[in-house]
Amino acid sequence: MKISLTASTTAVVFLAVLMANVEGLGSATTVAIVASSGTVCGVLADFKPQSIQCARVGQSAFPVLPNISFSSVSGGRNFFCGLRSGGLSFFCWTVNNSSSFFLPVKRVYKGSVLLTDLSVGEDQISAFERNTTGKVTWWRNDGTFPESVAGDFVSLTSGRKFSCGIGNSGGVICWGGRGAEIQRAFANISMMSIVAGDSHVCGITISGFLICRGSNSSGQLNAPSGRAFEFSGLALGVNHSCAIKQPNGTVLCWGGGAGGWRFSPGNDTMFETIVAGGDLTCGLSTANFTVLCWKADSSANPLVTVLPLPKIIPGICVLSENSCKCGVFPDSESLCSGSGVICKSCTPPLVEPPPPSSVSPSPATAPQSPDSLPSSSKISKGWLAFAIIGSVGSFAGLCTILYCIWKGIFRHKKVHNSVQPTIAGHGTTVPAAATNNTVEPSSITVNSPFTSPSGSKSRIFRRHGSRIIRRQRSGPSSFKERSQEFSFSDLAAATKNFSLELKIGAGSFGTVYKGKLPDGREVAIKRSESSSRAKKLQEKESAFQSELAFLSRLHHKHLVGFVGYCEEREERLLVYEYMKNGALYDHLHARAADAGKLNSWGIRIKVLLDASRGIDYLHSYAVPPIIHRDIKSSNILLDGDWVARVSDFGLSLMGPEVEGGHLAIKAAGTMGYMDPEYYGLQHLTTKSDVYGFGVVMLEVLTGKRAIFRDGESCDPVSVVDYAVPRIADGEIARVLDQRVPTPAPREAEALELVAYTAVHCVSLEGKDRPAMADVVMNLESALALCEASGNVSGSRSSNNSISFASLD
Repeated sequence: MKISLTASTTAVVFLAVLMANVEGLGSATTVAIVASSGTVCGVLADFKPQSIQCARVGQSAFPVLPNISFSSVSGGRNFFCGLRSGGLSFFCWTVNNSSSFFLPVKRVYKGSVLLTDLSVGEDQISAFERNTTGKVTWWRNDGTFPESVAGDFVSLTSGRKFSCGIGNSGGVICWGGRGAEIQRAFANISMMSIVAGDSHVCGITISGFLICRGSNSSGQLNAPSGRAFEFSGLALGVNHSCAIKQPNGTVLCWGGGAGGWRFSPGNDTMFETIVAGGDLTCGLSTANFTVLCWKADSSANPLVTVLPLPKIIPGICVLSENSCKCGVFPDSESLCSGSGVICKSCTPPLVEPPPPSSVSPSPATAPQSPDSLPSSSKISKGWLAFAIIGSVGSFAGLCTILYCIWKGIFRHKKVHNSVQPTIAGHGTTVPAAATNNTVEPSSITVNSPFTSPSGSKSRIFRRHGSRIIRRQRSGPSSFKERSQEFSFSDLAAATKNFSLELKIGAGSFGTVYKGKLPDGREVAIKRSESSSRAKKLQEKESAFQSELAFLSRLHHKHLVGFVGYCEEREERLLVYEYMKNGALYDHLHARAADAGKLNSWGIRIKVLLDASRGIDYLHSYAVPPIIHRDIKSSNILLDGDWVARVSDFGLSLMGPEVEGGHLAIKAAGTMGYMDPEYYGLQHLTTKSDVYGFGVVMLEVLTGKRAIFRDGESCDPVSVVDYAVPRIADGEIARVLDQRVPTPAPREAEALELVAYTAVHCVSLEGKDRPAMADVVMNLESALALCEASGNVSGSRSSNNSISFASLD
């Protein structure tokens, strides 16, 4: 196609098209922001594989699984996605608003077609398929996006309910519920690049000028005028916009408030690329490739915070120098860990703007709303509004201070402990740690610049507040009165005088027998040992009193049902509902070559989900939370309907009343399941139970004991050391229990989710582990995938494709 351009203009346009630093929310780059939580994630430089790490202000960085190489990342409202090096698959991670930094992962695509320009909007995901014809494809489609659109597009970007690309002619083409609106705003304008924010889009015209279109509620369209090609990299948030200025690489931002304002973060700091999400913007510094972040506010020099991330790669690695039209980025081969190079950005010369009549529409000539025009009357009204708002704010601040003083003086009583054990018979007392907890203060809270202006901070407060209310409402109402007291003779008769043939197991407190009460109920009766060693253990741990206290008050369908107790002379007995199908441990580690009743991944995941709900009940609905301290597969029992229930509360304690605190108490539990922080530092938290459950999850996946002997060396090996490195490397199939049939595609996806969840659960530090509520959420998603494949009860799916096209 012949284009009528002068030679000089053609050269400028050619160079401009090759500029690489045009990044932002919803566009593929090496740094991404999750808008709702202010989580920033990036692809590591000088590191093999080029894995991803994430961080927030004031908190240490944490790795993201799987530990494989990624080429680019893109962030949305509450999740982000990473395109694997090679472009044949991508993964997405959901990011919680809580401080646990738990990132459930899901492989969304695995195929034979090369993907590029992965772009995440508010919820949708899109990418270019680089096959013979080329097309844009969407995942997590809300019905307003087509499944795919054929054509060769460039500069793919996504915002809230729209995605846009640039066609061969330079025209902007958009899709989605708001696509037509954005496309009309760019009618008859030839663009070189575009970047989307929440409800607006900015870009560089083929003449090199910066323009913005869409919503201007906070002045985010009031882009500065300048010379051609003065602005390169772009980043757009909810109500602000930022650009990198050439030739010095500094950043200029605008918008962020009523009428908008302009600010230059970092003063003279030079940036290679910038991204935005919510009211947060982050840039990769030219000096050392560290990530610097700031919030959009009215300050001319906003506070810039260095994020605790390692060095991030300054651009997307390509396979060879042949792909780079303007040379190679300095030291890029080392930055790409020998797996490619980074193309150097083309920097066309700055061109003075021509007269307005010959320039493509730009902010300098774009129509301005009357409210944005300066006038003495508007300035006077502005000062009047400022004075009124300031007065109201001052009054509100004074009220807040008075309220805080009142609360500090009069609200000094401790909250009633709704599950405080009250049973203490025969001189036996509850352990001191259970009644006089030694609690370390939680970490100091750092004011984060990552709060989304769209209200995510208030959502966090509402979520935490609602959880407290749920605890207060459902806590005491969920507890039942002290259960039935039996005579020793009745329980001896029920077990045929504790016959060995009725012995079904043992726990932290004693031996368990099957029994039958006079009314016909089948029960499990736990009897304390009478040896001196057992008595010493009982005296030390008060196992009977602890278990009786908790079981008398707790009631949940995924906790073992408590029937009653017996206290006569030296005898201590506890009576439970009988769990017909025994312990999970016995089914996982039976000598038989087959998996018995747990012969499908769907059934195994369901058992894990049941147990996780029971533990979450202890952690989330008791005030203060109850720490089980001995979560293991032999303490997860299965009733006649294969419903899992958590048992054995002999070691349980009440957790610290201070959120984020811990109990300082000597370690107790079972080797192989014990939290390293608890075992080594004697720091007990609810995350100690999470670690134990993570080990159980690995047992279920692998079929191996918590500690087993290696077949080659006969040395003892923990299932954590065996499975975690392989799962982290994305080799989940290598560790799966071979007694269970090969997973169907949806099951494979579910197992990935379970495996990555388990790896996070067994993190060495408790702060890196998820809360049980998060584990429950992931297991629910995994079970839904199995149910979609029709394989919870053992049925098989005939679909052998491994292409996952949805996000939960």
